[in-house]
Amino acid sequence: MTDLFSAVHTEVAPLAERMRPRSLAEYLGQEHLLGPGKMLRRLIETDRLTSLIFWGPPGSGKTTLGRVIANATESHFIFFSAIMSGIKEIREVVKEAEDTLKYRGKRTILFVDEIHRFNKSQQDAFLPYVERGTFTMIGATTENPSFEVIAPLLSRCKVLVLNPLADEVVVQILEQALTDTERGLGELQLSATPEALQQVAALAGGDARVALNTLETASRLALEGVISAETVQEAVQKKALLYDKGGEEHYNVISAFIKSMRGSDPDAALYWLARMIESGEDPIFILRRMVIFASEDVGNADPRGLQMAVSALQAFQLVGMPEGRIILGQAVTYLATAPKSNASYLGINQALSEVRKSGALPVPMQIRNAPTKLMKNLGYGQGYLYPHDYDDGKAAQDYLPDQLQGRRFYEPKPSGYEKSIKERMEWLKSEKERSGR
Repeated sequence: MTDLFSAVHTEVAPLAERMRPRSLAEYLGQEHLLGPGKMLRRLIETDRLTSLIFWGPPGSGKTTLGRVIANATESHFIFFSAIMSGIKEIREVVKEAEDTLKYRGKRTILFVDEIHRFNKSQQDAFLPYVERGTFTMIGATTENPSFEVIAPLLSRCKVLVLNPLADEVVVQILEQALTDTERGLGELQLSATPEALQQVAALAGGDARVALNTLETASRLALEGVISAETVQEAVQKKALLYDKGGEEHYNVISAFIKSMRGSDPDAALYWLARMIESGEDPIFILRRMVIFASEDVGNADPRGLQMAVSALQAFQLVGMPEGRIILGQAVTYLATAPKSNASYLGINQALSEVRKSGALPVPMQIRNAPTKLMKNLGYGQGYLYPHDYDDGKAAQDYLPDQLQGRRFYEPKPSGYEKSIKERMEWLKSEKERSGR
């Protein structure tokens, strides 16, 4: 009965599931961890495995590697899903691990899939058993463990980073699936052009599961037993880019976008913009970040930058997609090529720091408001010089509290329009000194 069930399961399971490697010899990729002499390979071969966290994108082989390790070390393997499980299930797993060691003399590898989905108390529940060695835990996550795994548990595990699979590795996996007669597509006697396999690998973005599922779909569409580039295109109507709007990749891409504009690279900025658009990011979110960028990073080096960003936001709200992409492109290339200054950004931060340090210093009497006779009699507004009564609209008087006289918060940069601002500020300063104020 077991053999019959296995045969049925193999037949109906997706190709990606059927082709999971069963041993280190079958496992492809992650050479930085599993190559000859590399750390994880040494731990497996010497059977000295410690608790681990596998951090990597979908389809990079985290779950498969956990199973391979269990097979290589002859350990009892328990797959545990953070989505489907809670504290009750953790207790059951602990008992199973204890019984397996007691009655069968076998250690247990507990593979915790999507460990980042467990809350703090659930993660805390693992701690005593990891410390005692009740089981060796392997946690898998697509999110940054620094933010998603509690510090006590993280300190007891070694974090290993799994990279997206290189295209050439994905092609090898596809070739194996085409020729494997036991678990793959070998019995169909299909062939695939090199261009088709390269296309599948490129579309998969380092995800072996996506690549194998695409190949399986293409195999059903193949004409005369040949999978061509056209077959692949038909199988994949549109590639879903790796971009979790709530996860780390969201912040990585928007960071790359902002830094490309800050670095005055319009080509890179357009690329990251396209990545976000194609992946379904909210264009309003992008435009709001551009408005912030225009003030923080372009500033008064080109005051039109903020006008451009705000106008782009308003224009996009009028037009929407798909034409809105043109507005986004114009604004991005303008901001990327504009002269840059963060002087205003630094200035307000320094002013805020001073206020928090020195508190509410008294407003100088000459610039206080004096709406009543009593206030005027007390000296409010006395001695105020109205700038418009003077040449060039300037009056040599102090505006800062007495304790902060001479303090500079805004230091213009010598670039773009801010160069002119800097020159004017220096001239105003010299005029003030010449008047003796």
